[in-house]
Amino acid sequence: MDKEFSIRFAERMNQLPPYLFGMINKIKMEKRWQGDDVIDLGMGNPIDPTPEQVTGKLCDVAIDPKSHRYPVAGGMKNLKREIALYYGRHYAVTLDGVDDVICTIGSKEGISHLCLALLGPGDTVLVPAPAFPIHVYAAVIAGASVLRIALDSEESFIRQLAGMCKALYPGPKLVMLNYPHNPTGIIASKEFFAEIVRLAKKYNFMVINDFAYAKITYDGYVAPSFLEIPGAMEVGVEFGSFSKSYNMAGWRLGYCVGNREMIGGLAKIKGYYDYGIFSAIQVAGIVAMRDCDDSIKEQVAVYQRRRDVLCEGLVRMGWTVDVPKAGMFVWVGIPEPYARMGSIRFTVEMMNRANVAVAPGAGFGEEGDGFLRLALVENENRIRQALKQMRRALSDIDQEIAAGAFVLEPTSPVL
Repeated sequence: MDKEFSIRFAERMNQLPPYLFGMINKIKMEKRWQGDDVIDLGMGNPIDPTPEQVTGKLCDVAIDPKSHRYPVAGGMKNLKREIALYYGRHYAVTLDGVDDVICTIGSKEGISHLCLALLGPGDTVLVPAPAFPIHVYAAVIAGASVLRIALDSEESFIRQLAGMCKALYPGPKLVMLNYPHNPTGIIASKEFFAEIVRLAKKYNFMVINDFAYAKITYDGYVAPSFLEIPGAMEVGVEFGSFSKSYNMAGWRLGYCVGNREMIGGLAKIKGYYDYGIFSAIQVAGIVAMRDCDDSIKEQVAVYQRRRDVLCEGLVRMGWTVDVPKAGMFVWVGIPEPYARMGSIRFTVEMMNRANVAVAPGAGFGEEGDGFLRLALVENENRIRQALKQMRRALSDIDQEIAAGAFVLEPTSPVL
């Protein structure tokens, strides 16, 4: 008698929880299919257009038959050179644009594949927490163990990092950074990065800095590149993305710069996994980096106005808000008594009652529960409307609490 056939996944799959944001997006889309106008503050998915000169160049190049062939896996020479020039112009960092630059299919793909090149069973990675999921699970998929460091002050973070390096044997192989930080918006100083470099050399760990929000900064703040620090090129790399600065999220174009050996490992892995990015997108990326600095400034001004509308509205609702100096999100604690239901249930209540999608802090790890991440992707009027609908929904919950019809418990609703 034949045995019953079964699908058997790899053990690593058991370490991957359901992707919370994907499930929330599923609820959002189902509501929209039913005709509900859901205001989406959940996903950092820009709705503003890519600069016209970038889309124009894409169209011009896309019709050229030479663009329809397989591209160079590690990126076009001219794009890599443009990235190197960009780093020299903005950060006074010298790159040769050959062995110290590689193009990626967005930073998420690049980080994942670099972890496959660097990590394996028995290795340990230190990650700030809360954390964007790929910063944790890229290492997990590669077979490494992940330890989380609470994102407090810079001094506290450095102290915890040094303590863990002393206590662990073998010591950590990699430290994953992300400044400006997603989801919290926390920023880093050059002095902080210098301490990271010093510790990396002392304890022999590598560094990855996800710099996706490099140019989305406010109130005069300028985010430093990790590579600006003397010695940083010896210990680490930095990932950048076209998604946020140029509203090219769906184009899937990013890059990694820095340590040549680490980039060489990434190139080797990518040589097996993919054939690179469509040539027309890469040429359009050259135009973005070369000609669109003013477009970035205009987009940042748009995000800043949205940030101000959102933060001021939350304050008027009685919420406590730390106004971010960078990124395209507002990270805010859920006030009492609603915090008692937990961020996942709160998110579902807002979706069902207010037609407003937000990202629950729990999606970034247990340290994030009790918080929400609100994206600055809707226009100012839509943000005002979202706040109005949330305020009305919370008023309804207040009445139900008073009547004993609503119990504030951190339940885990099925998403």
